[in-house]
Amino acid sequence: MNKLFSVFAFATSLMLVQQAVAQTSYAQPSAKTKKAAPAKSAVAAEKKALVEDDEEENKVPDISGSQATEYNCDHGNKVTFYEQPGDDAFVALRWNKQLLRMRRIATTTGAIRFESKRHGLVWIGIPSKSLLLDSKKGQQLANECKNLQQVLNLS
Repeated sequence: MNKLFSVFAFATSLMLVQQAVAQTSYAQPSAKTKKAAPAKSAVAAEKKALVEDDEEENKVPDISGSQATEYNCDHGNKVTFYEQPGDDAFVALRWNKQLLRMRRIATTTGAIRFESKRHGLVWIGIPSKSLLLDSKKGQQLANECKNLQQVLNLS
């Protein structure tokens, strides 16, 4: 009889634990408590902003009124960097007779980073030099790129 009572007590305890777990925040919310509509609209708004940014990146850059900085790189390579006053989000970069629009990417290291996902190019600038990478091929295109100010500060 004690064994039967123990099995019954265990089953009852297990059932109470399952009910308690079902009522905690770990349980799936019911259909009435789900708030999927605001989350979906927030996700849709974020996707729309990303699409608009991609379209902005794909525009042909207008370099009129830009401040141009010339970089001399290793192996005789040259890169020209165009910045529009008041536009910190995008720059134009001339490389191998192509003029590309590149988007600023925030970094935690203090390095300057611009990317063109469409072309697979990444420009990274640190105080002593800059370099241009091809992220699609995984290789450096230009290294030891220095503008006149960097050359004068290092001499």
